[in-house]
Amino acid sequence: MHKHLPRQRARMLRHPGRFNPVRIHSERDMQGRHLRLSLAPGQSLHEAIVGPLKAVGVRSASMTILGGQFARLSYCVAPPDPSGKAVIAYSAPIDAGETFMIFGNATLGIAADGAPLVHCHATIRCADGTFRGGHILPDRSIVAARPISVLVTAFEGFTLRQSFDPETNIPLLQPFRENKNDPADA
Repeated sequence: MHKHLPRQRARMLRHPGRFNPVRIHSERDMQGRHLRLSLAPGQSLHEAIVGPLKAVGVRSASMTILGGQFARLSYCVAPPDPSGKAVIAYSAPIDAGETFMIFGNATLGIAADGAPLVHCHATIRCADGTFRGGHILPDRSIVAARPISVLVTAFEGFTLRQSFDPETNIPLLQPFRENKNDPADA
């Protein structure tokens, strides 16, 4: 007979800003490419994604990381903001050390300053056998000795750009249609 664990109540996130009746902002891309990427050993997760995709003209994409070893990995979690000023507040970085990423999802977009931005969430197994999950810090996470496979869906007709969201009071990646006259698109 199985012993039932007590049910945990789902956490409630309250958006502190002005309500937006449009809950999902989306774009459709009929021209997107599908690619397979191998994350290079010794590179940060950010470098291993941004460099190869930039080389083939990809600036915005959705990715599935199929799992692999990291020589070093840092992550954080995003509990509700205790001040109530924003929907969440990221924790301080947590150093997980040598880690196996079981599965991850990453998004490539453009930061508010125009630089490439990689946003990644993953489930990991730490060296001590514990399982963790959260927001992976791409600049601080280094691919170990073997390449890691990634499935990429590149967006051709729109970009994902970091912009301030007045409802959550945090910057979010949001879809924007390409404007060929925008210097950031050059």
